[in-house]
Amino acid sequence: MTTTATGAPALLRVENVTKEFPGVRALSDMHLELRAGEVLALVGENGAGKSTLMKLLSGIYRPDAGRFSLGGEPLEVSGPKEALERGISIIHQEFNLMPHLTVAQNIYIGREPRSAGFVLNHRALNLRAGELLDRLGLPLDPREPVGNLTVAKQQMVEIAKALSYDARVLIMDEPTAALNDAEVARLHDLIRRFVREDTGVIYISHRMDELKAISDRITVIRDGEYVDTVDTETTSMPEVIAMMVGRRITSAAKPENVRGDRATLLSVRGLSTKELLKDVSFDLKEGEILGFAGLMGAGRTEVARAIVGADPTTSGEVHLRGQLLTIHTPADAARHRIGYLSEDRKQFGLLLGQDVKANIALSSLAERFSRFGFVRDRAARESSEKYVRALRIKTPSVTQTTKNLSGGNQQKVVIAKWLVKDCDVLIFDEPTRGIDVGAKEEIYDLLNELAAQGKSIIMISSELPEVLRMSHRIVVMSEGRVTGELSAAEATQENVMHYATLRPDESAADALELATTPDGTARAKEADNR
Repeated sequence: MTTTATGAPALLRVENVTKEFPGVRALSDMHLELRAGEVLALVGENGAGKSTLMKLLSGIYRPDAGRFSLGGEPLEVSGPKEALERGISIIHQEFNLMPHLTVAQNIYIGREPRSAGFVLNHRALNLRAGELLDRLGLPLDPREPVGNLTVAKQQMVEIAKALSYDARVLIMDEPTAALNDAEVARLHDLIRRFVREDTGVIYISHRMDELKAISDRITVIRDGEYVDTVDTETTSMPEVIAMMVGRRITSAAKPENVRGDRATLLSVRGLSTKELLKDVSFDLKEGEILGFAGLMGAGRTEVARAIVGADPTTSGEVHLRGQLLTIHTPADAARHRIGYLSEDRKQFGLLLGQDVKANIALSSLAERFSRFGFVRDRAARESSEKYVRALRIKTPSVTQTTKNLSGGNQQKVVIAKWLVKDCDVLIFDEPTRGIDVGAKEEIYDLLNELAAQGKSIIMISSELPEVLRMSHRIVVMSEGRVTGELSAAEATQENVMHYATLRPDESAADALELATTPDGTARAKEADNR
């Protein structure tokens, strides 16, 4: 938290702002005040109007009514370029990067140093970007193409680009959605250094624990309307959540229906890849939620991609009900009723320009919804409507374009796609990333319902409390290896982090502590009991 004085002058004001789209009032009589020298958290459920408000501030949209002021002066911007010139810099939830360009080129796009007035000076560009990255403490190579970076590192590029401007107001829309705890701490340090007497930050996040750590005040909006602004220090997070969703949310701290008598459904043995994975082995039981935990780069997503054939393997076997599977592509995995819900649902899980019906029917189009090369539209519609009702997907109809849905409802569409396929194994990679607390509760309930119906679930999450809450067992990884396996009773944040930070190949003592078995599975329980 910063140390802003209570009586600090207003840096940015939003007064009586309204914005409508065809058939939808996104904002109604909206109010917001950012004080100089503070971090103001802006919270609300998906669809509450947060992103619309930010797009108004950055000039992407024009308001239908109301006014803005910056430093006491009226603020009207015609587009993002003018917003930047006026001192408003925004990091959008959706990345605005060009994957074929380098880190340096993305940061300084349109502002590149040039020789003789027109020839791009690559050396000066890389030097300037390198100095910025060093100053911000971001571990990035300015010469690396952005398309080669992980989602987390692409987020770092967005942050560096925003901070490269001489901004007075920095707006961050879900800036930590792809970051681990260490990276979040680094970002918060950057924010504290940015905030001065003449600057301020609007911080949008669904992670309630972050609000206490970084914000001075919290503004809550719901259904496009202003609810309240409260001091962070004197307000509990359950109170904030109740204001967001209009109801109290109570959540069970432990996973549901934990049993030790489940039969093994999926067995993975000795899975290795050229780049990272080394002898990964584990079992997935029927009706079980198996959590995967570890720090960034541990290899959790790589395990999922290797299982479904998205990445090539150098060795290893996957058995389903005792039968050895041959999987070279995700289509092969789907034929064996193994579904993978990617951490980047918008790039790999959805056709955003298509309607809900097309997305839900996609995985089963050939086998269920087509005949003689023609799509059986009625069958696809009926099936889609069934799952829209079952999963409580909020959409006017199945013909709604998917990109117009909130993040939580987009995630449900991806889940529906694989339920139509009737998958026995569902691999969820960051299932609640970028969705609000109310939608998270619905996803949690849905995962528990699926497990109760006998579906076997692998859940990969960077949010440790989420893993502890949902998982019947937890597999912990570090540097491409399985370093521990914990039952629900043994699972604590301390135990998970202990195994997440171990390096079995670092020394003989580490290997002894883990009691690593020949097949690569670490006997965490035995190691703990010695």
